[in-house]
Amino acid sequence: MSTDSTDDTAGQGAGHTKLIHGVGAQAMEWLHSNRAGFRLELDVDPEIGFLERFKPIGEAAMICQILFREGVAGSRQASLARGLMDHLWREALDGGRSLARGQRLEPISPVPFEVYLPFKEMGYQEPETERAVRLNHRLGSWAALEVLPMRRLGICAYEKRFGLAPSTPFEDATARTWLARTPEPWTVEGHIGYDITHTVFHLTDWGRKPAGLPAPIADYLALWLPVWLDDWLDLKRWDLLGELLVVDACLPEPTLDERAWHGFAAAQQPDGAMPTTGGMPEGSRDEVFDLVYHPTLVAALASVLATSRAMGRLTAPVAS
Repeated sequence: MSTDSTDDTAGQGAGHTKLIHGVGAQAMEWLHSNRAGFRLELDVDPEIGFLERFKPIGEAAMICQILFREGVAGSRQASLARGLMDHLWREALDGGRSLARGQRLEPISPVPFEVYLPFKEMGYQEPETERAVRLNHRLGSWAALEVLPMRRLGICAYEKRFGLAPSTPFEDATARTWLARTPEPWTVEGHIGYDITHTVFHLTDWGRKPAGLPAPIADYLALWLPVWLDDWLDLKRWDLLGELLVVDACLPEPTLDERAWHGFAAAQQPDGAMPTTGGMPEGSRDEVFDLVYHPTLVAALASVLATSRAMGRLTAPVAS
C-alpha cells in the first residue's frame, strides 16, 4: 500500500513538472518567433533616450543564459535559446557595437554594462564596451549615481560577476532595500512587488545560490510569499505572479505552488505569449510585442528554474 501511495505521489509530481516545463517551452517558441521585436531605435527622440530599448535585450539574454546554466531544457528549447541569443547579439546589438555606442552616449549609465554581462558570460565579446566599463567603474560618478536601492544591489551583483569590486559594499546595498527591512506585508503593491522580486534575484544570483538569502529575508518570504501568490493570481496580474513564481524557485525550500502554476499556465496563449494582466492586448505586432514580451520572458525564466527544482525533488534519494 505504501509503495502505491509513493508511486501516486511521484506521478502527480511528474505531471506538475510537465506542466511547468511546458510553460517555458511554449514561451521560448513565442520569443524566438517574435525575435525581431527585440530592436533598437537608432533615431529615437533624445528625450526618451537611446538606451530605453536595451532593457528587453538584456532581459532576454539573461534568461537564455539561465536556461543553459540549469541544463533542464530539451534540445528544441536549447536550440531556440541559442538562436535567440545569436539574433540579439548580431542583429539587435549589431555584433555588440550598439553597446559601445550606448556607453559613449551615456557614459555613466550602467545599462550597457548590465546588458553586456550575460553575453560576455556566454562567450560573446565587445572590447570597447569592456574598456568603457573598467574606466567608468573608476569614476566617482559611477558609484554616486542615484538609483533605487534594489537597483544599486543589482549593479553591485553584476560588478562582482564581471570581476570588479562592488561600488557599494554588498551588505550595505542589501540593507537599504525594502525587503531587507521586512516591512508590513499588506503594504505590497505593484512597484514594491517588483522591488521584492528583483532583490531576491540579485541576492541569489538569479536562483543559482538560494543560500544567498539572509535568514531573516528567507523566513519572511517563506511566511508571506504564498499569500502574495494567491493575491496576484486572483487579480490575474500574470507578470508579477510570474516574477513571484521565480522568487519561489529561488528559495532554499521552494513550494512550486500548484494552484498558482495552474492559473499561470492557463493564462498562457496557445502561441506561448503571456499577457501582462487579464487577457491579451490588441494592436499591431510591434505594439503587442512591447506589451507582452516581459511576462513571456518571465514565464520562460520561472519555468526553467521551477523545472530544475522539481526535477531535483524527483531525483533526490528517498530517506529510509
